[in-house]
Amino acid sequence: MNEMSKTHEQDLQAALPRIDFLYLSEDDMIAAGVTDMPGCVDCMEEMFGLLHSGDYRMAGANNDSHGAMVMFPENSPFPTMPKPTADRRFMAMPAYLGGSFCTAGMKWYGSNIANRDKGLPRSILMFTLNDADTGAPLAFMSANLLSAYRTGAVPGVGARHLARKDSRIVGIYGPGVMARTTLAAFMAACPKIDTVKIKGRGQKSLDAFIGWVKETYPQITQIELVDDIEAVVRGSDLVTYCASGETGDPSAYPILKREWLKPGAFAAMPASCEIDAAMEARDVRKVVDNTGLYEAWFEELPKPAHVHVPVIGVKFMDMIAEGRMDKSELEDLADIVAGATPGRQNDEEIIIMSVGGMPVEDVAWGTQIYRNAVAKGIGQTLNLWNEPALR
Repeated sequence: MNEMSKTHEQDLQAALPRIDFLYLSEDDMIAAGVTDMPGCVDCMEEMFGLLHSGDYRMAGANNDSHGAMVMFPENSPFPTMPKPTADRRFMAMPAYLGGSFCTAGMKWYGSNIANRDKGLPRSILMFTLNDADTGAPLAFMSANLLSAYRTGAVPGVGARHLARKDSRIVGIYGPGVMARTTLAAFMAACPKIDTVKIKGRGQKSLDAFIGWVKETYPQITQIELVDDIEAVVRGSDLVTYCASGETGDPSAYPILKREWLKPGAFAAMPASCEIDAAMEARDVRKVVDNTGLYEAWFEELPKPAHVHVPVIGVKFMDMIAEGRMDKSELEDLADIVAGATPGRQNDEEIIIMSVGGMPVEDVAWGTQIYRNAVAKGIGQTLNLWNEPALR
């Protein structure tokens, strides 16, 4: 924590019972560094160290829940109730994170894939950061970029420890926001990258992604459009599936086949994914961003759970429950970051990592951006009260 932000948080405590907090718009978030991907990767690595030591809490009975979700029924007697279109939900994601952060917070958002027809992002997110002692708000901030960058940074942490150091070729399925931030994190972790292979469904998104890559990473000298997922994977050192889609039928999720992967490939999967039987073999290393997260999901969901949450780590939970995988085969990224479990051990092993997303990530990056904003005088101070009307 820098001295200016530390003093600011102490000043807020000294002013009690008056409570002021900082409002940060999306432009403010950018000015405060939310798109600094190398910094975000470092922040996520610090956060994983705290996960390993246990200095954190999320919701749920095991303190590892992704959050609480409001979903809508197929048939409702209420004409104003939202219809259950694809990805239609509201969600709250609370967490506490210790260490140098020592803050709590919650991301709240609504999501509807039909938003794209209105020129809006699929999800619209806000984040509240709180003092961990009093619970008073420190900041209320735009969170679409916060969430996108912390999600992309996790594959970067994985690549830092699990990808080959000479990785050059990235294969991407789905050229959206998640692909941009994942590639940005790969670039931070593997600076020798010079080639990207991409498969998308629409020319507009492909053109936008290609334009962004050329402008942002001139060291990427080859961008190849491919016709199918197999071509995305074959020959790639780093592979990621970033396409959003409907859940409910794992056979329709984009598949990753072992025969497509070159020796030494690292696959980071933050979106829908299915694997073939050969990928289930014990010699394919299977890593998750937090084992407890997937255990909480599995406890909460009908079975098989992968039907309802399409990330591959949930499939691993189904495999364990069905006796097709031993729990000891599952590796935790926090243990790898902390050095309790080895990272990449040779240039031949194939590693797949599931990225589910956790509210502790929002707290970590949100705290850093809040402190950057305070240090730079960014944002608008708002008053909650001078004195509370009720005590």
